[in-house]
Amino acid sequence: MKVEFVDVSETRKRLTIEIPSDVVDAEIDRITARVGRSAKVPGFRPGKVPTRVVWQRYKDDILHDVAHGLVPQALQDALRERGIEPIDTPDVRDVVVEQGLPLRFVATFDTVPAFDPGDYRGLALRKPPVAVADEAVDDTLERLRQRAARFDPVEGRPLAAHDWATVDLERQVLTGETPGAPEKHENVTIDLGADANPPGFDEHLVGLEPGAQAAFTVDYPADHAVKDMAGRSVRYSVSLKAIKQRVVPVLDDEFAKDMGNFDSLAALRDRVRQDLEHEAAQEADRALRADLLAQLARRVPFPVPDALVEHELDRRVEEFARRLFDQQIDPRKAGIDWNEFRTGQREAATESVKATVVLDEIARREPVVVSDEELDQEIGRFAERSGRAVPAVRAHLEKDDGAVRLRGGMRREKTMDLLLANASITTA
Repeated sequence: MKVEFVDVSETRKRLTIEIPSDVVDAEIDRITARVGRSAKVPGFRPGKVPTRVVWQRYKDDILHDVAHGLVPQALQDALRERGIEPIDTPDVRDVVVEQGLPLRFVATFDTVPAFDPGDYRGLALRKPPVAVADEAVDDTLERLRQRAARFDPVEGRPLAAHDWATVDLERQVLTGETPGAPEKHENVTIDLGADANPPGFDEHLVGLEPGAQAAFTVDYPADHAVKDMAGRSVRYSVSLKAIKQRVVPVLDDEFAKDMGNFDSLAALRDRVRQDLEHEAAQEADRALRADLLAQLARRVPFPVPDALVEHELDRRVEEFARRLFDQQIDPRKAGIDWNEFRTGQREAATESVKATVVLDEIARREPVVVSDEELDQEIGRFAERSGRAVPAVRAHLEKDDGAVRLRGGMRREKTMDLLLANASITTA
């Protein structure tokens, strides 16, 4: 077998492979004989069709099977001989296969060359301090207090500013060549004084009592924040049904007991501080790892292959779509320009790929290995978190090399742990 190897770039390679004609002819004979055993040709008994007739009738199919039988193995042998590992399935083109001639084809692919990642032990990294100010605790308690507010019915007085009103309303857009169709809404809750209310809307409601009605027109300014309403006039008819007052609980021991298993406000405050410290510690760890990955990314001495960047972009799109699904949002109906999303993520994806390339190179040098037992344990943990059976998770991972990707991710995590364990970390 003849192989011509060309370095298109530091990462892009091309192989031109020629399989000898005697090997090709032998494979043609083998496949022709196989086809002849099952071929059904008028005038001949099954299995008794002459080879010449089989070849004439099924030539294209036979040559197709010859190529599919010889090309993958020849390509694999050529890559193994040179110690090359493509990052994706090679692009095979210009396949020429004929009886009595060598089989020729060209395979192009990307690879990540070995390189010197530099001195990676003793890296100087920065980790933000894990500190929670008293003001942060106070702010969290205040948010809890606001979320615990109750709405008490108001009787014996008219609607006042900062009340909450339950109304039935009808709205009709007047601006335009013809008025819009009236829109009716029942049991609408309105927070008087809220910034989202139409301009001048609240003042027409203040003073109404339950059962009273009001009709008025609101002129939206040309620079209104809601562009669809800017410069429009809308006619409202409102019927007040009920008045409620938002009552925020006092921040005391009773409030703490209502929040959970806390004996006092001091106990609730301690728990809030612990939770904030835990979040701060996680954020500090993420910042530390981000610093590490950023430093590693700068050590790649060549442009990373586009195929790796595209894979990372695919992963980011899938992850974002999964988050939308978790929030009960259909990604197809979310109004997202996915091409624009990919464009916005490309720079970050490229940096992520660079860091991954360095981690993989360090893992080869150390070497860092993920055992089958560690992989099984991780699959078990994933199955437990997702509430699925381990065999089902394993079967899913076996599709599309999922287990290989999982092992690779675990290997990189172990490599990062090794680098962090040997790093010089400062907190400032």
